Amino acid sequence: MSETSIQDILPLVQMPSRYLGSETNRVIKPWDKTPLHVALAFPDLYEIATSHFGIQILYGMLNAREDILAERVFAPAVDMEAQLRKNKLPLCSLESETPLKNFDILGFSLLYELNYTNMVNMLDLAGIAFFAEQRREKDPFVIGGGPCTCNPEPIADFFDALVVGDGEAVILQMTDAWQAWRRSDSNKRDALLHRWSQIKGVYIPSFFDVSIDAGGRQRLMPKKSSHHQVERAVASDLNAEPLPSTPIIPFGRPVHDRLRVEIARGCTRGCRFCQAGMIYRPVRERHPEAVLSSVSQLLKESGYEDLSLLSLSTGDYSCIAPLMKKIMDVGAKNRVAVSLPS
Repeated sequence: MSETSIQDILPLVQMPSRYLGSETNRVIKPWDKTPLHVALAFPDLYEIATSHFGIQILYGMLNAREDILAERVFAPAVDMEAQLRKNKLPLCSLESETPLKNFDILGFSLLYELNYTNMVNMLDLAGIAFFAEQRREKDPFVIGGGPCTCNPEPIADFFDALVVGDGEAVILQMTDAWQAWRRSDSNKRDALLHRWSQIKGVYIPSFFDVSIDAGGRQRLMPKKSSHHQVERAVASDLNAEPLPSTPIIPFGRPVHDRLRVEIARGCTRGCRFCQAGMIYRPVRERHPEAVLSSVSQLLKESGYEDLSLLSLSTGDYSCIAPLMKKIMDVGAKNRVAVSLPS
């Protein structure tokens, strides 16, 4: 009798479409012909994960390169997790059903602290050691990014590297460093971590000693003079950063079931209670013509009839009135509805 596969247990779980990985606009590449394999992980359910705009940006950027294969993996629901554990199946990527431990890099997007337990659970389901110091030479490098990495220490021990700031400004530098490392004479994990530590915005937790002083405060002491502080990475020009040109159309109904276009990043308000307003500074805007061009293409590619203009404060976008008028002119024929996030 053949071994149980993911396909065998799909009839046994609710919403099996969460795990098919065959959505419109997903990217399939030949595994053996692609040097670098990256799994983009979002530690939450499919409906929430597919609504995250950041993972679509990184997915498009990585797969635009011929030498990089990027696939997705999300946290399974309770019933799927039970089936995976019962049948001793590892957590796999959506596109090719490849076990996560076979990837070269596993990158987690951490949007809020409640993600942490799901992240650890996904590592356990994948058969990957929790702590970076326990991973062997052939294990994937586990990296993290997102708003939570601005306060990285609660989860630092789980990660080989953490990206502080805008992922677009860092991700391709990290993949290029990985390619150079694989071509080099030294394939030791520390050799790649050293290369990554030279990239602005990349924090290598193992390169610091952690101690607690008499007042109960945590102290970090650098082990290497070349990596003694980490400066946040910033994508200074949003117009130079690509928007997803062919967004994945989810099965089922995601939390945000509409087309999304980021028009600005950062916020002019400076409210002291708002974490996002602090960590996404400075304010950067996309050119209205670039936004309009993207909207026209994305409406054709996606088939959506609802559009959301993303930013922390869309009403503060300097060209919001003329942009809205032009978008309404474009979408009038197809009755496209435009919304602004709260």
